Amino acid sequence: MTIIRWWDPAREMGDRRHCVSRVCGETFDPSMGDVESNAHGAWHPAVDIFETEQEIVLKAETPGMTKEQVNVEVDEGTLHLRGERKFEKDVKEESYHRIERVYGSFQRSFVLPDSVEPDKVSAELKDGILEIRLGKREQAKPKHIKVSVN
Repeated sequence: MTIIRWWDPAREMGDRRHCVSRVCGETFDPSMGDVESNAHGAWHPAVDIFETEQEIVLKAETPGMTKEQVNVEVDEGTLHLRGERKFEKDVKEESYHRIERVYGSFQRSFVLPDSVEPDKVSAELKDGILEIRLGKREQAKPKHIKVSVN
């Protein structure tokens, strides 16, 4: 019995895309630029947002940043997250072989639902994660009703 390899065009295209990316990566990958272009590039922290019965929680990745470099503000139903990651000047720019981290200012805004109580907002920065907790109004919290049987 002869074993015949099943042809998968999607896999073959993926393999070719990988080869092209590997060959041309340094030309087309924006993270491979020179010191000046990467040191002051545009970036924004990745966020996860989830909801519990009591609050909405937003977690943002802000590695290497201090609380002085981050600003959290709630204004007219919008959460504003701003900050700046500065380029480290400990090493001369011409001494770098590669710079892949991005530096500069960022700003993200999130429209909040009416259920958020603006006075019940807190933020904590720990281990490179900025955690913002947005408390809900009393009427927005789910009310559990016990059903009785007659």
